[in-house]
Amino acid sequence: MSAVSEAIVREFFEAHGFFVRQQRKHVSPSRREEDAVDFYVCNPRATDDGAPPFVLGTADLARVARAVVVVKGWHTETFSPAVMAHAPGMFKFLSPAMFKRAAEGFGCRERFLKLLVVPALPQSGEARTKSIEWLRAKGIDGVLPFRSMLAFLIAHTAANRNYVKSDLLQVLRILKSYGLLVEGDQQMDLFGKRRGR
Repeated sequence: MSAVSEAIVREFFEAHGFFVRQQRKHVSPSRREEDAVDFYVCNPRATDDGAPPFVLGTADLARVARAVVVVKGWHTETFSPAVMAHAPGMFKFLSPAMFKRAAEGFGCRERFLKLLVVPALPQSGEARTKSIEWLRAKGIDGVLPFRSMLAFLIAHTAANRNYVKSDLLQVLRILKSYGLLVEGDQQMDLFGKRRGR
């Protein structure tokens, strides 16, 4: 997982009032990146409104009390059945032994959800349904797409605030200040109209 992907996920959960704990700050040379859980998150203000949907949106996070989070931040591919079939090793983190170690490492004794952060799920109905069924069968409790995380962070970053404690939010603020991120547009306008000086 890249530091940028990690920063997006951390800022997103913290913006929703979660406590975020990372299992480790280092990566062992003998350990592959996809072999472990990335974060443990705890929501002290969780509501008991039933189980959240499989594909989580920002409004659904209030129903998440505790979760382990695994980030797959490729940002280039849709998380389709074909991609998952060609990379079976990417789901080693779902083994019972891996989750037992994660629970012990995070000091988690209560039930927690297993959440996966992905670039995107397929848009078409059949491929999307197959992807969700495949992930559920593997033991995933929910999926968070990066697009919804980034859209939330963009919408909730103010151009007139100084985010000195967060490089990610500071970059979003600067892009907004120069008109490169437009509210509600959710895309960068790098070659649009120039602002007056």
